[in-house]
Amino acid sequence: MTDVAEMTREAAAKSWPAASLQQIQNQLCAPGMPFEMEEIEVRGVPTRAWKNAPSNLRALAALARSHGDRLFLALDEERVSYDAWHRATARLAAEFRARGVAKGDRVAICSRNLPEWPVAFFAAVTLGAIAVPLNAWWTGQELDYGLRDSGAKLLVVDGERWARIAPHMGALPALAHVLVARALGPLEGSAAALEEVIGTPNGWAALPGADLPEADIHPDDPATIFYTSGTTGEPKGALGTHRNLVTNIMSGAYAGMRSVLRRGEAPPEPTPKKSLTVIPLFHVTACSAGLMGTMAAGNSMFFMRRWDTVKAFKLIEEERINMTGGVPTIAWQMVEHPDREKYDLSSIEAIAYGGAPAAPELVRLIRDVFGALPGNGWGMTETMATVTSHSSEDYERRPDSCGPPVPVSDLRIMADDGVTELPVGTVGELWARGPQIVAGYWNKPEATAATFVDGWVRTGDLARLDEEGFCYIVDRAKDMVIRGGENIYSTEVENILYEHPAVTDAALVGIPHRTLGEEPAAVVHLAPGESATEEELRDWVRARLAPFKVPVRVLFSETTLPRNANGKILKKDLKGMFEAGIPAA
Repeated sequence: MTDVAEMTREAAAKSWPAASLQQIQNQLCAPGMPFEMEEIEVRGVPTRAWKNAPSNLRALAALARSHGDRLFLALDEERVSYDAWHRATARLAAEFRARGVAKGDRVAICSRNLPEWPVAFFAAVTLGAIAVPLNAWWTGQELDYGLRDSGAKLLVVDGERWARIAPHMGALPALAHVLVARALGPLEGSAAALEEVIGTPNGWAALPGADLPEADIHPDDPATIFYTSGTTGEPKGALGTHRNLVTNIMSGAYAGMRSVLRRGEAPPEPTPKKSLTVIPLFHVTACSAGLMGTMAAGNSMFFMRRWDTVKAFKLIEEERINMTGGVPTIAWQMVEHPDREKYDLSSIEAIAYGGAPAAPELVRLIRDVFGALPGNGWGMTETMATVTSHSSEDYERRPDSCGPPVPVSDLRIMADDGVTELPVGTVGELWARGPQIVAGYWNKPEATAATFVDGWVRTGDLARLDEEGFCYIVDRAKDMVIRGGENIYSTEVENILYEHPAVTDAALVGIPHRTLGEEPAAVVHLAPGESATEEELRDWVRARLAPFKVPVRVLFSETTLPRNANGKILKKDLKGMFEAGIPAA
């Protein structure tokens, strides 16, 4: 076939796209090409996979080491090269092994985005241990659950999170070792300073050069436990493999190449990029879809202590940042900030996001305001991030889509019976499969069997596919609210509300928010003779769950909440109460 990379820009302008998705796939995935695919067996299921993906995360670490003195991690005045990162990682991995960490042991990481995070993560996974990134926004009680459920043997934690976890240590007998980064005060008991092992980031380059300790790791060995939740509200650990994470390296690169060829341009020469990473590394989006590709390409990752739009503008201008995003909230704040024009933001080439709904207007504004390429996609913790990818002109023309699946993945729309596949254009439950689908839920065989079927994951999302395979999410799992990219499972919050002595009926719903996508709001019914105020109930939740899970509004219903014939609360009816701005009758 004609090489689409050599099509002229003039021809592409007359008839966009310059090539169909299938033509591009035929070219890029042909035998001998970088994106060649092969069929392998994963947990007994024939699966398409990227033939040239790194075999495991040890191989990725070796590739990253080869980038040498190129800048890898930056936070304020701290600068860490790839070589310095590898020196610290090898030193920490040796310490893990000396402390008895073996293949299959769980190593928890609980920290905001720090240079120490990728060091701890790769020190664990390159030994064959299982990294357990815990949500740094969780309360002490929630962190206690994650540590107990995973059976973590060792914890790497920053000072702020350690202050939350330390009171729970008596209930965590399996947690034998704790290394605290940037401790807020003197350490006691089993806790030791991480700096005693590897020093501080700006000193890592002076550590002795060493290879990683030996370990035998296969592509489908467990690598991570990222916590998600289901409609039961009980957090579940999604057990990811080495293959899951390295798949995203190739998927991300393919999506970028596809966008170039869709407009008929020749693929550009690879050049190192700088990204401003503002979503937490404990999310699969930042870790799997972001960090893995960054390391493979030799790009630079800049962190911020907390999101601040003006500080972000300054950083973009000073460092000539090329890429940022994460969730639509970030993009909205950048577009609408009154000081935006005071800064030179011309280095920005792409603003991409996922994890929350985005208005079609945002797609246009990113291009108009920044001259940057907008990007979106779909995935979930159970898919280790990327399944679909959507960017550039394709996104501008289909702003309500999350894009087509990458070539190693398949989507299908299923009827309620879980057996019948629905035709193109029909709305049903979205199922996905591919080499990035996790192995199941940690120590939860029943939940695993209900969600993972012959290599497919039942997502719980309602969607449709068009004739070209572009996916459109029309509704999400019914009991989930996504606030600025953070998943809030309604049953978890509802259970806390039910614990209040005055509450006998409760439901959490999502109400629209222009920049966050949606926010949590609750409707409650109080027991006869009991009383409670809105602020009292919000404080009740705030004391027990992370701040982003606290309802922004609480309405009171004089009767029990409306239900269908099966006894399920009619949450769509409840959402109408907030739109009308009145309490239930």
